[in-house]
Amino acid sequence: MALDGCGLVCKYVLVLFNIIFAVVGLAFLGLGMWLRFSNDTRGIFEIETLNSSAFVIGVTVLITLGTVMLIVVVFGDYGACNENRCSLQVFIVLLTFLAGAEIVVGILAYSRSEAVGEQIAEFYSSMYLLYMKNEDPAIAVTLTFIHNMLHCCGVTGVKVLEIAKKTCPSADGILEQIIMPNCPRVISNVFVSKASLVLGIFLVTGALLIVVLICSSILSRKIRLSNASPQYIFLTSSTTMLVNPQPHPLNQIVSPADPYQDPVVFTPLTMANIPVAHA
Repeated sequence: MALDGCGLVCKYVLVLFNIIFAVVGLAFLGLGMWLRFSNDTRGIFEIETLNSSAFVIGVTVLITLGTVMLIVVVFGDYGACNENRCSLQVFIVLLTFLAGAEIVVGILAYSRSEAVGEQIAEFYSSMYLLYMKNEDPAIAVTLTFIHNMLHCCGVTGVKVLEIAKKTCPSADGILEQIIMPNCPRVISNVFVSKASLVLGIFLVTGALLIVVLICSSILSRKIRLSNASPQYIFLTSSTTMLVNPQPHPLNQIVSPADPYQDPVVFTPLTMANIPVAHA
């Protein structure tokens, strides 16, 4: 029995969610792997005194988070597209841990907003120093994204002194043509002044994961009911005649279903028609 309307809606929701999740996971994993194994940043991980720095921790988090997201996507897509309950159950377990971690991290970030802001500002400063070293285009794209999102410019904000001024956003006024807010201070202020907003983002993301979790559970239940339902065979009059054929008298002419078809005549067997086995 095929899935009904509710099951199909949940299936399409899971497919759409996993596509978005896969894109974000690939972005996190790609950026983390590039920062980890690039020739310009590989040396940072070989220095023991920097193993606890915000840059190393941030890159490790990117790689781990991207890998986990892609694993979740594999089980989710396979379970939804092939209607496989085993894969869906693994997907549900992984998504439960991910949603719980999302909510816990949001609460911790809210309660320790100042420390988190300083760590992220330190991570930004490390990226900025790497850009000053070789002006790598990939780092330039990352800095441009951060600058436009937070509307800040480098570590000083003074465009005349900034090496990364090409990555800075457009000025809103005459004063910003000369100086703009510097990014480390803006990052720290975001997690202090907008801690509630950051917590809301984490909670909304966790709520979306819970909605997907509910859809996964509904789809798994629909698949179980579909597999457990008995398969009915609808008998027609022709099928009934095949199952329970009626004996016909000898020499009876059976009328065909097609009036233009020649009638079939059953001739009784005689002794002459019966083969005799020869010794």
